[in-house]
Amino acid sequence: MAVSLLPLLAACGAETASHAAGGAKDPAGARGQLDVPPDAGPDLKKRYLLENALAVCMKKQGFTYTPVAPEDPAASWATDGADYDLTKKYRQKYGFGIYAAAVYPDDPKAPGSAAFRETSNGSSPNADYVATLTPGQKAAYDKALGGPPDPKTGRKEWTGCSGEADRQVYGSASAQERSVTTAEQNQANAQALNGDPRLIALAQSYATCLKDHGIPVTTTQPTGIGEMVKLGAMASAGPAAGPAAVGPDGKQAKTLSKEEAMPRLAKDVDLALTDLECGRKFRAAYFPKFMKAPASGGGAG
Repeated sequence: MAVSLLPLLAACGAETASHAAGGAKDPAGARGQLDVPPDAGPDLKKRYLLENALAVCMKKQGFTYTPVAPEDPAASWATDGADYDLTKKYRQKYGFGIYAAAVYPDDPKAPGSAAFRETSNGSSPNADYVATLTPGQKAAYDKALGGPPDPKTGRKEWTGCSGEADRQVYGSASAQERSVTTAEQNQANAQALNGDPRLIALAQSYATCLKDHGIPVTTTQPTGIGEMVKLGAMASAGPAAGPAAVGPDGKQAKTLSKEEAMPRLAKDVDLALTDLECGRKFRAAYFPKFMKAPASGGGAG
């Protein structure tokens, strides 16, 4: 949920793209480079440039790397509160997504479903390419691609082409230094959001509406109230609804059958829609400010 950790996430994207970077919306053209969207913000633009720089570096090393279009962080909030209409449509079917996997196992939009996992881990040009390499070639490919900073060894920089692309796009500051700077900015952004008089007033009205519906309120902070009901529902969900769920003890949790999950999903949908309606005015005021100055974990989904 840490939407604003863009520099670090950009580098992470460079590493994972060699495996299964599903969901790319803008594949590289014939010249092997992504076109940066004209409306991309500074951080998103850098993530595009990083992918392109990575492809150029890998080509110099004798390998093929297809740059993967990064997802706009703002888009991830669209069905989590930022866009009322899209969120309502989503919640009318999936609720908070807790039981959706059991009820809709073949629906790729149902979080945790078999179809969802297959799509998330699906094939990509880079994964397909790596699959064609011999063990020796793959080892050379991985070395050329490079790895992330490692606090255990004291390494502050990305290595290989990941490091070269990182320095080309982000400059001389290390990924660790940028992470600290970003964390400090996140904290400052959160303080500003939580101190905004209008957001405070709307959060109070949101909380009152929830209480009127018998829904417990544990926080009225603008950066926390939007996800409060969802997180509470997830914490009290009981038996796992998805096949990949793991219980609090770290063991595979008991999963629900479709028949068992359906009535729970109905209640989850009702709770999710009540939360959405209670927080409608709050989210309409919150998200425009949040998008301009994101705070880690401060989404109002």
